[in-house]
Amino acid sequence: MSTDQDPTDPTAPAGRSPTAGDGAGPPAGDAGRPAAPPDAGGPPAAPGGRTTVGTYDDYADAVRAVDWLSDEGFPVERAAIVGTGLRTVEQITGRVTTGGAAGQGAAQGAVIGLVFALLFGIFFTGPGFLGLLLYAVLLAALLGAALAAIAHAATGGTRDFGSVGGMTAERYEVVVDHDVAARATELLSRAPAR
Repeated sequence: MSTDQDPTDPTAPAGRSPTAGDGAGPPAGDAGRPAAPPDAGGPPAAPGGRTTVGTYDDYADAVRAVDWLSDEGFPVERAAIVGTGLRTVEQITGRVTTGGAAGQGAAQGAVIGLVFALLFGIFFTGPGFLGLLLYAVLLAALLGAALAAIAHAATGGTRDFGSVGGMTAERYEVVVDHDVAARATELLSRAPAR
């Protein structure tokens, strides 16, 4: 038996150092809380010392549930929406050719040129400003088109499409701290049907 004791640990028995699995008390759960018995009959425990109080097929339903809890005065800062079964989804937006890439690069370059010309316009007034504006937009558009076309051609045709990426989940769980789980479950049972 060890005689070391952490003086800052109020749960350590006198003269003993708390160690995992030494039988010195109930098994510790997350954040030092006692772990729930294996068959407690309540909602399943979620990671991070929280309890799942609702499971939803889509994010909007989970948001509605948390909004209902908020409307009913529940301390929503003690809740979280957890997506499980995460996967990435890349939605293809269309084919991209070298000419198309050059057109997009020209448009982006023109916008950047316009912004810089307007910033420099603070220092230039009068008829010279219009020339500066036109020159900056045209030069930046040409540079943007050239760089985008070169970058697209450098891929060698391995990615001739545009896409938008995102994450989706199979389901969304509303989880709350253990000590407020019963109240959240009771409030959600009274939530209006969608």
